[in-house]
Amino acid sequence: MLHHRTCCLCEALCGLEIEHDGSRVTAIRGHEADVLSRGHICPKATALKEIHEDSDRLRQPMRRQGERFVPVSWDAALDEAADRIQAIQARHGRDAFAVYSGNPTAHNYATLLSGLAFAEVTRTKSRFSATSVDQLPHMLAGLEMFGHQLLLPVPDIDHTDLLIVMGGNPLISNGSLMTAPGVGKRLRAIRERGGRVVVLDPRRTETADVADAHHAVRPGTDGMLLMAMLQTVFAEGLVADGPWRAMSTGLDALDTAAQPFTPERVAGPTGVPAEVTRELARSLATTKRAVIYGRLGTCTQAFGGLNSWLLVALNTVTGHLDSRGGAMFTEPAVDLMKLAAKSGQGGHFGVWKSRVRGLPEFGGELPAVTMAEEIETEGPGQIRALMTVAGNPVLSTPNGAKLAGALAGLEFMVSLDPWITATSRHAHLILPPLSPLERDHFGLAFHALAVRNTVAYSPPLFEPPAGSYDDWQTILTLAERIADRQPKAERRLGPTKLRWMRGVGPRRLLDMLIRGGRAGGLLNLRGPRLTLDKLIRTPGGVDLGPLEPCLADRIATPDRKIRLAPSVFLADVPRLERAVADAELTPGALVLIGRRQLRNNNSWLHNAPKMVSGKPRCTLLMHPEDATRLGLGDGQSVRVQSRVGAVVVPLATDLGMMPGVVSLPHGFGHSQKGAQMATANEVPGASINDLTDETFIDPLTGTAALSGVPVAVEAA
Repeated sequence: MLHHRTCCLCEALCGLEIEHDGSRVTAIRGHEADVLSRGHICPKATALKEIHEDSDRLRQPMRRQGERFVPVSWDAALDEAADRIQAIQARHGRDAFAVYSGNPTAHNYATLLSGLAFAEVTRTKSRFSATSVDQLPHMLAGLEMFGHQLLLPVPDIDHTDLLIVMGGNPLISNGSLMTAPGVGKRLRAIRERGGRVVVLDPRRTETADVADAHHAVRPGTDGMLLMAMLQTVFAEGLVADGPWRAMSTGLDALDTAAQPFTPERVAGPTGVPAEVTRELARSLATTKRAVIYGRLGTCTQAFGGLNSWLLVALNTVTGHLDSRGGAMFTEPAVDLMKLAAKSGQGGHFGVWKSRVRGLPEFGGELPAVTMAEEIETEGPGQIRALMTVAGNPVLSTPNGAKLAGALAGLEFMVSLDPWITATSRHAHLILPPLSPLERDHFGLAFHALAVRNTVAYSPPLFEPPAGSYDDWQTILTLAERIADRQPKAERRLGPTKLRWMRGVGPRRLLDMLIRGGRAGGLLNLRGPRLTLDKLIRTPGGVDLGPLEPCLADRIATPDRKIRLAPSVFLADVPRLERAVADAELTPGALVLIGRRQLRNNNSWLHNAPKMVSGKPRCTLLMHPEDATRLGLGDGQSVRVQSRVGAVVVPLATDLGMMPGVVSLPHGFGHSQKGAQMATANEVPGASINDLTDETFIDPLTGTAALSGVPVAVEAA
């Protein structure tokens, strides 16, 4: 039999055809009729079968007894979790209970929706997520410049003639805040129509290999380069005319902020010659359809907030914001931004700060770098209980070893996780979800970031086992039982309403959202009205058309104008100026960056045999000149040391590395005692987050600085 669905393992939303014989998957291939991916598929898709069949995947709740886990019933597990969470909050205050949400929650619409209700019940300010080790700076730019944290511009890659990629590797990620399955074909199309692709990165990435030009940039200096490009645009009279002028404020302040950063002044620190910086700025300003796109490398560094602001500002003043071929905005069938705005959740920043270090909250969450210290530091508000939802922060946040030690000291911990991982091994209870093929799928978050307006829905392939719970059912049932134990006067959501929500379920809510969205409402003039049933009958999805200029209707600032020079960013510019002045390169010093791999997705997929087959991929990349200077050879085991720890990995010399920079992939490190992932344990690799430093951050946003970590390398 044949089943059509959207892959849920990364942002790309690739359409799949899955052949199955009863309960057994026999083949997975790309769906040629999918309106967004057009048959594209990557190796990760086959992991859906391996995840579903994985014998290490938990099928029932587990309770820790000493150093081992034993099965327990759902009722007993949920009652125990509710008892202990409510008791700790009653005794120590609401903030003594913390929640960490991992990256997979963004790929599960039902978990996203149920999490809102859980937050209303627990009302804790000790909330953390993968956002602060990823895209937080982009969201802050959206909040400060457009008035909403979810209003994020997307490169109109299918219509651009110049794509400048900074700190991203879309050929491997299939986008990343740019949902674009089959990026390879899309990049080739740019060149075939006479356009150019330019990559700015410390490493010659897979994307750089197919680009027209690659320029190495020293880690952590992207803000200097962006400022120098802006300075060139202003100094040479290249500021564009267009509708953006009438709907923006702060142009003069932006000009003033950029003036000290001449291309000559930043050439030394960045490693980019002044003439290259000027050529990039001129090309961006004079190419009719052009866009500069920055991703993880621009976010997770010491100037992540400034970088995200400057990327939007540069696209704006060159006339490429909300313009065909530039940085545009989606109009998805289910618009998260409008939903959040209606409920007063457009976003906020710095309303409160972390207890120990005073780092700002963003959107109700504290930076993940503070989690360990908030657990270990005694006093009012100390975290004493934690729930992780689809997250493995020991492997995905800085100084994982310190966090692991802190988790071991918690009074109570519960993990919603399909495996016993480096993180969930510390839990007192593990509550497993269904397999991806046993649940439905709707790309709620990523349709809002796609390079074309499309919508698709996937029903489950397999019936869930009797008596099983998916994440949303676990979250709502746990919320209901916590609410039932709370004093009535303290309840914000009562158990009766939570039972009703659980009975309604996310699928019926999704249908309501689709019917009320742009393609389902009475004002839809672009085609037939959508319903969930109609999407089920259209397995390749529905094409809602290309991105169109729409910012005037979507901007959410009080005066409905683009703020080109928000005060929060202007106040941080002097720190960037000091960094230029202080940029003395120490001869022989090394800094560490991460890297993404096609068969990895953070730490998710290492228990899938096909994802870890072949030669070892957890290697340290280093330029041959650095290796020669240090007396090291290709394939040799080396010890990499940072302030917080050390790892031993094989060395791989690579001419594509910028001298003075080394690279280690993220997601590895499956060697902790007690983790039960047999395949991952056979090829554990080393965790880059045993080297990253929880004190090395972007002070403006609190985002982890994962790029540019000082390290020393020697023979092991």
